[in-house]
Amino acid sequence: MRRLFILFFFLDLVVDESYLFYRCLLDEAGATMDPAWECEGKGACELRQRRFADTIMPHILNLYGSCAKAKDFDMYAPNASFEDPLTHAQGVKQIKSAFYSLSKVFGESKIVEYHIQESVIAPGKKEILIDNKQHYKLLGKNIQMISLIKLYVENDKIVRHEDWWDKKPLRNRDTVSFPLVGRVMEMGRRGLMLATHAMMGFGKDPSSH
Repeated sequence: MRRLFILFFFLDLVVDESYLFYRCLLDEAGATMDPAWECEGKGACELRQRRFADTIMPHILNLYGSCAKAKDFDMYAPNASFEDPLTHAQGVKQIKSAFYSLSKVFGESKIVEYHIQESVIAPGKKEILIDNKQHYKLLGKNIQMISLIKLYVENDKIVRHEDWWDKKPLRNRDTVSFPLVGRVMEMGRRGLMLATHAMMGFGKDPSSH
């Protein structure tokens, strides 16, 4: 009986240590996330069913953390789009240029907090909302920004990626009072993206990636 008690004690200790190790890995990643664990008391933690968002979130963190590798873009459909208030990228190569350029502009960039909401909007189609806080360092100055990342997924591939700064909808011909002004904004984002794309070697993966 005593040996059985000792055995259960060590099993409980191993479970606790494993869980703490898992949490430490998350802390080192620098982002506070929706835990994939559900706990109902000491030693009673188990992994819940993973969402599609859980499988792509490490890649999203790499993109915004200026440490993206070529494989991080495998989550996009070939003709996927990315849009924020400054740029509008069309196709994976332009999306690569958009995120590879972050390290050229900012001394630091990362998502520091986030909360995920995932919903099925049609068979084979999902919408993922990532309510997040981003940190940047520009010319030695720290910048904190809240954002809403909207991902539209079809057949387990991202087809559209929007980043709403300050959680405000992107300004275009459909969202501003004067459609002509919105169209000019759209053209400006496309123009800046084309310039960025050329500067970054037209989506070429850095040799270290």
